[in-house]
Amino acid sequence: MCRKILFILLLFLFHTSFSQKNKNDLMMGFLYGFGHEFKNKNYTFDNQFYKIHVGYVIKKTKRCTWELVVEPEINLGQHKLINPFFITSNDPDYLIKREYYSRINSISQYILNLGIIIRKPISNTLSIFILGSTGPLISDVETERLAKGFALSNTLAVGIDLEINKFIFEIRPSFRHVSNAGLNSPNLGFNTTNIEFGVFYNL
Repeated sequence: MCRKILFILLLFLFHTSFSQKNKNDLMMGFLYGFGHEFKNKNYTFDNQFYKIHVGYVIKKTKRCTWELVVEPEINLGQHKLINPFFITSNDPDYLIKREYYSRINSISQYILNLGIIIRKPISNTLSIFILGSTGPLISDVETERLAKGFALSNTLAVGIDLEINKFIFEIRPSFRHVSNAGLNSPNLGFNTTNIEFGVFYNL
């Protein structure tokens, strides 16, 4: 999976490197973030994650810019079932599942986020933005809320950027929903609020 993500990233970089007219339209960097689930009585889910960020300006107007974003991500989570009765006795293995999911279990998710940023400059060095992204996800562990394997990661974020000598420092609060669009069961998914910190370089 990691090799596939790396190949797609390199292909994107190759294309943008030779098709761009203005080098300042391309931005690369890294993000680190962490978060937790919306408070509830059924489960806990805490996560931290790492992203490679590639952004490319596709449209500029007097008021804002539009950017295409590609962000391969590794998301490391900790999950625990709080309410054992969430797994009903209709499940033939409900006692085993209640005991297993009531422990803290580690989950690794490998994601390729594809999104759009709409950015509004505030000054020569400061800007605010909104980001929406979605992308395929592979999870290595099944929980009572989400099947193992393929799912989709959907993210909505707002943020602020400060540019200093082509280096860009970013803070990005975000909301993420993960589910598999009904392709497998279970499919209740996870909802998390996160905070992300990024450092990019404007090429």
